[in-house]
Amino acid sequence: MRTTRVVGGALVGSLALAGLVRTIRRRGTTSRVETLYEHATAATDRPPAVAGPDFEALPPPVERYVRSALAERKRAVDSVVLRQAGQVRTGDADSPWRPFTATQYVTTDPPGFLWDAAVRFAPLVSVRVRDLYVGGDGSASVSLAGAIPLDGAEASPELNEAELMRYLAEAVWYPTALLPRAGVTWSAIDDETAAATIECGGVSASLTFTFDGDEVRTVHSDGRYRRVDGRYERTPWTGHWRAYEMRNGFRVPTEGDVVWHLPDGDLHAWHGRLEEVSHDRR
Repeated sequence: MRTTRVVGGALVGSLALAGLVRTIRRRGTTSRVETLYEHATAATDRPPAVAGPDFEALPPPVERYVRSALAERKRAVDSVVLRQAGQVRTGDADSPWRPFTATQYVTTDPPGFLWDAAVRFAPLVSVRVRDLYVGGDGSASVSLAGAIPLDGAEASPELNEAELMRYLAEAVWYPTALLPRAGVTWSAIDDETAAATIECGGVSASLTFTFDGDEVRTVHSDGRYRRVDGRYERTPWTGHWRAYEMRNGFRVPTEGDVVWHLPDGDLHAWHGRLEEVSHDRR
C-alpha cells in the first residue's frame, strides 16, 4: 500500500509539474505575441488594395514574380500566422538534425515577428526557441521546455539587422510586404536577379533575390550576422525556396532550406515545410 501511495504521489507531482511548465510556456508566448501586436496597432496609411502603381518601376523579374504571387488576391497583408515543421541543426555541420515544430506570428506594418519553436532533443525532452523582432529590436531566448532559461541574446545592431534580414527573406510567405509600399527598395541586377533593401528602426538590411520564371528560388546575403561564442560574425547565407502552392489567394513556397557558407564548408542549418498559413488573422 505504501508503494502505491508513493507512486501515486509521484504521478500527481509529475502531472502538476507538467501543468506548471505548460502554463509558463503559454504565458511566455502570449506575452511576446501581445507585445508584437501592440506595436502594429497604429493606423496605416497604406491603401488596402494593391493596384497598378504598386508594380511600377519594379525590375522585370520582380514584377513577374509579384504579379504571379498575387494572382488571386490584391489586398495587402497586415498580419500572418504560420505553422511549420521540419529539422534544424543546433551545432556545427556534424551535429545531428533535430525535429522541430513552430508557430510564427508576423506583422508587416511595422515589420515584426515571433518565431516560437519546440525542438525535440530526446523523447519527452524539448527545447523552446523564441526569436522576437519588434519595434526594430531583435531578441532570442532558448529554454528547456519553455520554462528553464538556457541561453539568449538581447537587442544589438547586429542582431537587429540579422532579424530584419530574416523578415525580408521570409516575405515570400506574405508577398505584399515585398512591394515598395511596404518600404522595400528594389535594384535591378540582371534578368534573373534583383537586390531588395528594407529599413526599420535605423537599421538597413539587403538581400539578393534570384528568380526562376515567376518564382523566388533563392535569397542571399554575402554577410548576415551569425552568433558565434557570444559574438557576431558576418557570414555568407542563403535561403532556398520551392514547392509553391496557392494559399489564401497567394502563391507561396511550402518548403525551404537555410545554409550558412562557412570557410570550411556549408552548414545546412534549417529545413522546413509550411504546414498552415493564415493571412490577416491574429
